[in-house]
Amino acid sequence: MTGMDAFTYRPARDELAYTFGGRMPVAHVRGGDVFTVVTEDCFVGLVRGPADLPSEVCRMPYLNPVSGPFFVEDAEPGDTLAVHLAAITPARDWGVSSTFPHFGALTSTSHTATLQPPLEERVWVYGIDRQAGTVRFQATRSDHSVDLPLDPMIGTIGVAPGGFEARSTLVPDTHGGNLDTPHLRAGTTLYLGVNVHGAMLALGDGHARQGEGEACGVGVEIATTTTLAIDVIKGVTTPWPRLETDRDILTIGCARPLEDAYRIAQHDLVGWASALTDLEILDAYQLVSQAGRAPIGNVCDANYTVLAAIDKARLPAPGAAYGGAHERLRRLTSGLR
Repeated sequence: MTGMDAFTYRPARDELAYTFGGRMPVAHVRGGDVFTVVTEDCFVGLVRGPADLPSEVCRMPYLNPVSGPFFVEDAEPGDTLAVHLAAITPARDWGVSSTFPHFGALTSTSHTATLQPPLEERVWVYGIDRQAGTVRFQATRSDHSVDLPLDPMIGTIGVAPGGFEARSTLVPDTHGGNLDTPHLRAGTTLYLGVNVHGAMLALGDGHARQGEGEACGVGVEIATTTTLAIDVIKGVTTPWPRLETDRDILTIGCARPLEDAYRIAQHDLVGWASALTDLEILDAYQLVSQAGRAPIGNVCDANYTVLAAIDKARLPAPGAAYGGAHERLRRLTSGLR
């Protein structure tokens, strides 16, 4: 199944997955394939209006489903899987967001317990205008509304972890997972270390848009139709998820506390920048310190997500990352965004 749009995978509700690892593959693919995956939103499509409170219509652990996993035939432990997001299209003309009791960055939680009332559970419905490229915020307690740019992204994507583990799709870590960064948009290539034979790639949890940090813990949640291309970089390990765009290289750290996630991402970016160039490690550290950026993915999930980013033009004649995988996959899918 090679070539453009080799197939489309559209799971039934009972075929959705809620873990990375511990699942049988839904299809076999190989490096060079381009295929389309239909994903459901984090609420499995059950939250459609203000009356659909997630605590009443959803049931743990059936939250944050992913479509897959896909067995990558030529992927082995010690390789790197390159996943190029060619196109991400909202599958509906609406998305939803919410607040929850004891969840989010600005409330007490089970791990940060305080004597204050829990937040009210509330649902916001966003209208999506794909032609205009907008997402409409409508306040629930006033008549204020504003159109925000439509910026579709995949919130959760990853491979099976090693050591026979099965990890909840709510958790981000070295295998990927619930990374919740808006930088996982169309045009981005994600690099993931392969931990098991076949990699077992899965994805879901689309957002029409999300602010950096995802402060309330919920983006504008949508179902998507996502087209991606994959490649396998043989014999090259990737310890933490990495991203590449036409402009930037980015690294991702997932941990608690937040400063450890920051350190992981910065450490990986400094090492990657040094490896791609002739920069000595402390020179790379200094350049990243002055020219880098540190976008925050999420500060609400089981692990926090922090990125480190630098414009490739700031680096001295960088070599092509992963043998030019980003450019190769971008050319393969040109015209699909």
